[in-house]
Amino acid sequence: MTNKVRDQLQANILDDETIDFAHYWQVFKRYAGRIIVLAVLFTILVALIVMKMTPIYSATASLLIESQPANIMSIEEVYKSDTSRKDYMQTQYEIIQSRQVVSRAVDELDLSNDPTFMPQSSGGFTILKDAKKWIKSKLPFLPEQKKVELTETQKAEKRRQAAINKLKNSISVKLVNNTQVIEVTAVSDSAQLAARIANSMGDVYVENYLQAKVDMTTKATSFLNESMEGLKDKLEKAERKLTDFYEDNQLVNLSNGVVGLAAEELEEYSDQLLKAQTTLKQNRAIYEQTQRNGADYSALARLPEVLNHASIQSVRRQEAEAQSRVSELSKVFGPKHPKMVAANAELTSVRQTLQTQIRDLISSITTEYRASQERVANLQEEVSRAKSEYRKLSSLENQRRALQREVDINQQLYNSMFTRLKETSEMGGFKSANARILDPAVPPNNPSAPNRSLLIGAAFVVSFGFGVFLAFVLEALNSGVRSVEDVEKKLGQRMLGLIPIIAKKRKENMPLRAFFDSKYHQFSEAVRTLRTSLSLMNLEKQNQAILVTSSVPKEGKSTVSTNLAFALGQLDKTILIDADLRRPSIGKRFNVPNYQPGLSNLTMKTHSLDECLVHDEQSGIDLICAGSIPSNPQELLAGEGFNALITYLKKHYTYVVVDTAPTQAVSDAMVVSKACDSVIYVVRADSTSEKMIQNGLGRFLQVGHRVDGVVLNQVDLRRSDVSERYGGFYDQYGYNADS
Repeated sequence: MTNKVRDQLQANILDDETIDFAHYWQVFKRYAGRIIVLAVLFTILVALIVMKMTPIYSATASLLIESQPANIMSIEEVYKSDTSRKDYMQTQYEIIQSRQVVSRAVDELDLSNDPTFMPQSSGGFTILKDAKKWIKSKLPFLPEQKKVELTETQKAEKRRQAAINKLKNSISVKLVNNTQVIEVTAVSDSAQLAARIANSMGDVYVENYLQAKVDMTTKATSFLNESMEGLKDKLEKAERKLTDFYEDNQLVNLSNGVVGLAAEELEEYSDQLLKAQTTLKQNRAIYEQTQRNGADYSALARLPEVLNHASIQSVRRQEAEAQSRVSELSKVFGPKHPKMVAANAELTSVRQTLQTQIRDLISSITTEYRASQERVANLQEEVSRAKSEYRKLSSLENQRRALQREVDINQQLYNSMFTRLKETSEMGGFKSANARILDPAVPPNNPSAPNRSLLIGAAFVVSFGFGVFLAFVLEALNSGVRSVEDVEKKLGQRMLGLIPIIAKKRKENMPLRAFFDSKYHQFSEAVRTLRTSLSLMNLEKQNQAILVTSSVPKEGKSTVSTNLAFALGQLDKTILIDADLRRPSIGKRFNVPNYQPGLSNLTMKTHSLDECLVHDEQSGIDLICAGSIPSNPQELLAGEGFNALITYLKKHYTYVVVDTAPTQAVSDAMVVSKACDSVIYVVRADSTSEKMIQNGLGRFLQVGHRVDGVVLNQVDLRRSDVSERYGGFYDQYGYNADS
């Protein structure tokens, strides 16, 4: 097989990623006996240990935790447990198994002196103590530890602490889901003691809660008394400060609207100031216009403020009427006519009156402007004064409020604390438990542990599973070859056939002529299958020399070569040659005497072929034994004499089967292969390592000779994963002992 073909074959095998369950089943079947033995032995050991274990009894007491404890007064603020919180039940769960509750239970039941709960030491470790003492005596350099003698009180306390630790580890607390029930379970060697412990834990928990409430009430009362004194001093100090504030500022009461009146006054002055400033602006504009026109009465008369004045408008109408009369009379009379003179005099009088009115009006505008200025200045002073007064009153009001607030707060705290003190004093003698025993524990009739059936069953299951796991680990670590897949995948070689193992006693050789025995029909048919595979590979060759070798001794190469010669002898003329000149075995198998000349004698030409040839009557084949063992067997096999012998035999025999030495021991097989046509490599199943076989095959590749295939020998069809493929195959076609 070329390297290219072998690499392609290996690649195809590696690409197959399907899980071969049949292979795993065969692995299990192969190790099934050992797995079962391991499981049974381990189960028996566990059963013996379990039977000697002391029975343990469990007793359970149920406690109902009240979510809302009864309260006489609203004193819960002092020592309240917020039972509406989600962690309240978890807190009670931890309290029950706290060291404080456990220690009280130990004291109540006197468990430290109970021989059932705290048995006396039996002295079972005396051997260990003696060994430790002997080691110390042999090693004097070790530091000596002075033994401290304990008093009776110290011993009792030490024993009590040991009992507390043991009880803490021997109880378990379980919170029932979605309820307010807590189950306390105690375990002990005694059923009665277990029940007593469980009930005592519940009672101690309730008593501990009540005692805690009493202690907390006492502490709360003491705390409130101390706090009352401080609050009283603070209240008196705050009241004195408020009184001093009123006296220092000569105030009666700022809270009756004084600050509000000041604010209203300031607002009123501000409105008046705003109006006065508006009037001042108007008067200033008129005043400035009159100042710009000076004594020009005609210009002053055209001012809007003058024109729109009521008195000026009245005089203007009179002037218009006088002007109209003068104009009418001037058309009838002359300038010196009395009527004309009278009309002109009236017009002049009206105009003088108009000027007088304008002058008075301008004078009144100036006077009004001055008055507006004075009013604005006065109002500004009043607003400033009102602001100052308002700020002063606001500051005083803020101080008063701060002082009053301090008085009110201290008064409220004092009143509240006083109320709590009274409630706590009244509450001091009241006891209300937050829990009660819902279902007391009773002594159990049957032990809770150990569960012998469960432990024994689990031991069998675990040991069985471990055995299966160990079998697969050993299978994975196995480097041997046991199947067609191993030959193709690990070795990259063609599988010519497999030879099943024949059952025989230890140190007993396989029967020589098992091939012809009907009892071994599977073995015989396996050899015929090998013969067929070999014949199909060399159809073009009429005569052929076949070399049979292996990696190491004891792989059955001589058995394969002998039985292959028997099978080929049934087809045509066959000769078997023992070319293992170092440890020959063919002659011994056929009971040929040691003095019989053989291959070494032929190659050295000391004897003729007829002298060396042995004929087996039953099988009809000829034999050439190893002959005399030479000192240089490899040189004889590499010489021309051996090659000439093989060439001669191929002319007179159809099949020449050559049995050679193992490849890992010597290189004789590589030398002999040059004269042979085919090389058969025998591998013992589950024996020779893959690496050693690869080395042997590689040596043939180095000398340029191909290996036709591998024969897997001594295969246990009952344990091998090829049993379903090969085991019983021939029986299906009627090949059995009767045929």
